[in-house]
Formats: sequence, structure tokens, C-alpha cells
Amino acid sequence: MAETATETGFPVAENVARMQPSSTLAAMQAAIGLRAEGHDVVDFGPGEPDFDTPPHIKEAAARAMRDGQTKYTPTGGTRRLQEAVIGYYAREFGASIDGAEVMATAGGKQAVFNAVVTLCGPGDEVLIPKPYWVTFPEIVTFAGATPVYIDTEETGFQLTAGQVEAAITPRTRLIIINSPSNPSGRVIPPAEFERIMRVVADRGLYAVSDECYLRFVYEPAEVYSAARLPAELRARLCIAGSFSKTYAMTGWRIGYSIAPAAWTREMNKVQSHSTSNPSSISQAAAVAAFESPQDCVAEMLAEYRRRRDWLVKALEEVPGLGCSEPEGAFYAFPCVRGCFGPQVKTSADFADRLLREAHTVVTDGAGFGADGYIRISYATSLERLEEGLRRIRRLAEQYAGK
Repeated sequence: MAETATETGFPVAENVARMQPSSTLAAMQAAIGLRAEGHDVVDFGPGEPDFDTPPHIKEAAARAMRDGQTKYTPTGGTRRLQEAVIGYYAREFGASIDGAEVMATAGGKQAVFNAVVTLCGPGDEVLIPKPYWVTFPEIVTFAGATPVYIDTEETGFQLTAGQVEAAITPRTRLIIINSPSNPSGRVIPPAEFERIMRVVADRGLYAVSDECYLRFVYEPAEVYSAARLPAELRARLCIAGSFSKTYAMTGWRIGYSIAPAAWTREMNKVQSHSTSNPSSISQAAAVAAFESPQDCVAEMLAEYRRRRDWLVKALEEVPGLGCSEPEGAFYAFPCVRGCFGPQVKTSADFADRLLREAHTVVTDGAGFGADGYIRISYATSLERLEEGLRRIRRLAEQYAGK
């Protein structure tokens, strides 16, 4: 096995040595460190809701514990959860899904991981639109495959079928699509999504659709799942789903995948030798999330929209910054290049100065493949958004146009 030494001097496998630590988790650690020093920190780093898990979901978990549902489950999850996933997609999207196509995972991240490592290896290329969620290229690297990036800045971070077609090479095996997008908040229109998938199918490729922010879409953009695609396109597709964002269940570590039965069987093999099965308690909570009224989701979405509307307007008034309106998720992704100069040369410099001088945490866009941008999570109170924007404005005024 090829190995190399990291900065720690510890010899690791070559593919692991090429991986980078998560920039989003690094931002979280920075906030923790500043608070420990006694600073008043405005934290725009978290990729998690600031809401608590709804009470009826927590009660379902408590009931499962009281009833003794504390043992191993099948690798792909309980039949009860699989049925809940099937029922949810039938009600919400009119999709017909077979039980053999569904498996439970330890969060949406494991669903993406299972799909990539099952399908890809050395010599394969995986298309990843930029900006991307920080973990996508690292999973591809872990699998021994090569990430190939599709730059979407010229189209306002909107992925098109034409861009996908132009990026395909004889080595292309897979594309990873994320809509609504983390970090840009862009939502691919349903018709364009289908055009992308027709390119994928026509070229004999596969796709992973990361639908972690599925329900967090602001009108007039449309909530859309790839589960609505025709059967011949779904035959090339794995949907990675999550309960983390929609139901404020990040700590529960529960998600799922929907893929052709043959692909799902292979992903079960991978999972059986990694995490065995997701938590039985979290699975019971997930059943309640999908089978209960969805009022809690609508309430969270309404609050996110209120914050988004305020934040985008406020960012437009900050010197040196520009920000398009996100159509989904709970992030703004402003460009900070108007603040570049002798002292601030990259978005990392901007984020670092904001951290050190204003005790405000954002995530550098370079971690998402988009130097020149920063990600601001508005999964925090409007009061903290207002305070954070005051600090960002003060910093920007020092450097804009200089």
C-alpha cells in the first residue's frame, strides 16, 4: 500500500494524505476557541439549524427506548423506516419507490460516501460543480478517483446540461449534484435537472443527487426531488437524503439513500463493514419525522425566509460586497472581491481578519472551490444577524476600494 507522511509525521495511505480537513468544521472550532477566551462571538459558520428537534420527534425516540428498540437493526435500516421513506415520496412527489431501493444511513454524508466508493475507483473521474459542499471532493479522493470541477460562476452558480456535457471525458463515471446548493443556495429548475440527467443517461454515466436541503426552497423556486424523474433516468441515479436540516436533527446522524436495487445491494455491503447500521433510536425518530404533519418544517422555512430577505438586503449595502439572492438552503454566499487589496488578497484573508478583528465567524469560499466568496449561515437569530452585519460592515469599510 502506498503511504506518505502527513504534517504530524504519521504514515497514512496516499489517498487519505491527499484529503483536506473540513473547512466548515474548522469554522466551528474557531468559534468554540474564541468563546473559551471569553469573546462575544457572532457565529455564521454552522451548517445546522438553530431550532431544536420538534417535540413529537423526540418523543418518538423516547418511546422507542422505553419499548426496548435498542438492538442492532438490518444494515439498510428497519422496514418501518423504509416504508416511511416510500410513503413520504409517494405523498410529496408522486414517486413509486420499491423497498429494495431504500436504505438508511448515518446521515446524508454516509449516503453520498456509500454511493461514491461503491461505484468509483482509481482511473475514474467524478464531475463536481463549483461551488461544492466541502466533503464531495474528499470522498472522491478517498475512493481513489479524481475530482473534475465544473465552474459555474459565469452562470451565477447555476449548473446547466451544457456545462455537464462539455465536462465529460472518457474517464467520467459519475456526477454529484446538490440542489438546493450548499453553499450558494441555488436551486436547479426541474426541467434543467431532467436535461442534465438525460445527458448523464445518454453517456452511460451515473449521478448522485444530494437533497439534504430538499424542503428549504423559497418561492417562486420549486421544491423538486429527482425521485420524480422517469424510470429510465432514475436507473442511473442515487438520491442522498437527510433528516438533519429539514427536522433540525443534525446530532441524530440519520439519513437515507434511494437508488436502483442492484446499486443499493452493493452500498449495503459497504455499510455493513463500516457502521453496521444507523442508530435504532434515530431510525424511530426519523419515522415520526416523515409520518407526522409537516407544520414544523413550514414554520422553520418561514423564519429562514424572513432572515434571508433581511440579510440579502443588508449585504447589498455593505461596501465591497455583492450577493445574489439564494433560492434555497439557509446560506448567503456574498462575493468579497471588492475588498481585495494589499492587505486582503483572498477570501481567506477576509475571513481571517473578520475572525481576529471582529470575532465573527464565516466560512472561506475557497473551501467550497470559490475563492473570493464567503459563506454566511443565517441559521441564527435575526438579532445576531444584525450584530454580525454591523461587524462585517466595519471591516469592509476599512478595505473596500483600497
